[in-house]
Amino acid sequence: MSLKNTIATTIVLFLLTVVANAQWDENQKCVVDINGQCTPNPVNTALPFLSIIPDARGGALGDAGLTTSPDAASIYYNASKLAFVEKDAELTATYTPWLRNLGLTDVYVAYLSGYKKIDDLSAFGFNLGYFSLGQISFTDINGNGTGTGMPREFNVGVAYSRKLNQKFSVGVGGKFFYSNLANGQAVNGLIISAATGFAADISMTYNSNPDLNGAGSNFSAAMAISNLGSKVSYTNATTREAIPTRLGIGLGYQINLDEYNSIQFVLDLKKLLVPTPIPNVEPFSSDGTYDGDNNGEPDYREGSTFSNIFSSFSDAPGGFSEELKEWSTSFGVEYWYDNQFAVRTGYFREHPLKGDRQFITIGVGLKYNVFGFDISYLAPTNTQRNPLDNTLRFGFTFDLGVVGGNGSF
Repeated sequence: MSLKNTIATTIVLFLLTVVANAQWDENQKCVVDINGQCTPNPVNTALPFLSIIPDARGGALGDAGLTTSPDAASIYYNASKLAFVEKDAELTATYTPWLRNLGLTDVYVAYLSGYKKIDDLSAFGFNLGYFSLGQISFTDINGNGTGTGMPREFNVGVAYSRKLNQKFSVGVGGKFFYSNLANGQAVNGLIISAATGFAADISMTYNSNPDLNGAGSNFSAAMAISNLGSKVSYTNATTREAIPTRLGIGLGYQINLDEYNSIQFVLDLKKLLVPTPIPNVEPFSSDGTYDGDNNGEPDYREGSTFSNIFSSFSDAPGGFSEELKEWSTSFGVEYWYDNQFAVRTGYFREHPLKGDRQFITIGVGLKYNVFGFDISYLAPTNTQRNPLDNTLRFGFTFDLGVVGGNGSF
């Protein structure tokens, strides 16, 4: 069995063990393990690939990006920012190694995105993301080989952003996604196929320019709902899984220290708008989660996309206190010298019972003529493993407006 198969099997067995032994404790208002201690109850979705931060700049800012100055990767975070871009057109390409700490060299994320100004009030953006999981040897429950495959996922999207006035803009976008993890394999008699679907993004940004020190500054606030779309299934089963529909709220403040130096502070708060599972509360389904209507399917998987969005603010079994735990926090600081050299750092935190990812990030950025280069590095601050632990991420940006001359291609 290959290393990747061993890793996958270990993860599956761990999750099954957690589900089998975890139960809801009404007194402690949390899911507890066999020792009666509160245990993680994270919110999971299909296609987590859609939640991977695509660019090295955001990767250096603790995964924050809702209110950073607009750039070629803005379509992922908040497309409405594109209405405020100053350059005519940009293109960025980012390469992210994945699971390099485990010695895997053929697993990576590649991302290409850009924008083109339409006029002074509007802009068009596009992106293409690709996730390669390398080559995997599949086995059955007895360890017998059933073939090999190259699991992969990708999405392609477009977005339009427009200013409604000089301070406020809105953005809308759409994307198609494709996920092929084990096409042609069989699990419990069900043939696995690729999952496909469509999703939409909506966003809005408010910008103002209070001049607090005489050198100029910018305050921005933003809200974005991403991956608002159809549920998916990898088999012909009637139950489908939610994709990572997410609400993001961001605040940012940039201050120009003088003619050459500026610094920006950004804060992102994010929450998945999908149901919270409730393990082992009778009556329960075959996977150990609550099944109030006794139809064999967990209740949290049966709601529609829109009903799940509204219920996601009040369905956590621990009530409001648990709902607050489902918000993640990203904080970043970015310093620019002469708009040519940047130093960045950030911090990301999830609650210990809701994923427990906690890490700091650092990075630098360089701009020279029509080219830009960004690099970021992630270091965990706890024992929770992260696929990007101690990994460098690289990004390249091209100013296409300058290449085309006079703002045209």
